Amino acid sequence: MRTIEIKENDGGQRLDKYLSKRFKTMPKSLMYKYIRTKYIKLNGKKCDKADFLKAGDVLTLYIKDEFFEENEEKSYEFTKAPDKLDIIYEDENIILIDKKPGLIVHQDKSYHFDCLVLRVQHYLYNKGEYNPDEEKAFTPALVNRIDRNTGGIVIAAKNAESLRILNEKIKTREVEKYYLAMMCGKPRLDSGIMKDYLIKNNSTNKVKIFKKPVEGSKEIITEYKILDFNGKKSLAEIKLHTGRTHQIRAHMAFIGCPLVGDSKYGKDKKSFINDKYQALYAYKIKFSFKTDAGRLNYLNGKEFKADKIWFVK
Repeated sequence: MRTIEIKENDGGQRLDKYLSKRFKTMPKSLMYKYIRTKYIKLNGKKCDKADFLKAGDVLTLYIKDEFFEENEEKSYEFTKAPDKLDIIYEDENIILIDKKPGLIVHQDKSYHFDCLVLRVQHYLYNKGEYNPDEEKAFTPALVNRIDRNTGGIVIAAKNAESLRILNEKIKTREVEKYYLAMMCGKPRLDSGIMKDYLIKNNSTNKVKIFKKPVEGSKEIITEYKILDFNGKKSLAEIKLHTGRTHQIRAHMAFIGCPLVGDSKYGKDKKSFINDKYQALYAYKIKFSFKTDAGRLNYLNGKEFKADKIWFVK
């Protein structure tokens, strides 16, 4: 017989969902049998697979020891990644990280044991704020993502409740994201809000913009303001009202002002500043909550900026 106390990050989910994450080698049919025959109890009483767990609950388990073997101390993949982060802001719930161009945020086919989310997990593990042996249903996660060759602010959530809240706030556009971009040429107007339609070709990982809706397209809204123009290139602040794949890069190219250094949507290679990176940086985040944000209400109205942007002098 063993007992497990439910931690804060494991609360708020159904019993069967928690058990599936906690005991990955346990067949679901056996898990349901254990629940039905009271080999798994919740706070000393018979439970149901649909019961919702909360912090402080205690599970009593009369199950085979082999299902606990995954708890034995072992090396974790995230420890292979560096634990150094360029932190703009951190508290008990979130971290704002200035991701430099060239670093991927999540693992992909070219992954070589280094990406931002694993760096975050390694950093918090070393601080004693994340213990994968205790938290089987949650790992520190990223709220937003940025392309490999784009730099800027990425939000990491330290706990499940903060991740849930921020995911919802991103969805309802209550987290404002601002970018700086250097473009070839200058739009006809010095500021504006552009509304068009985007469709993605998954096979080429490239998008195309249309003035009117086409089958499979999604609306995009991009707001921009020109900050400087030297006769050839313009520096703009861009606010995303929607967050589609390559939205800024494709939208600016669509109006004839591709980003400097953008080999995918740009045309004039003589304008390139850097062989690897397009001149785009997610330099500012503002929390503009219109509805209750629970434990994150203290962030409302606050904004944070990255102060080192490689193409801005």
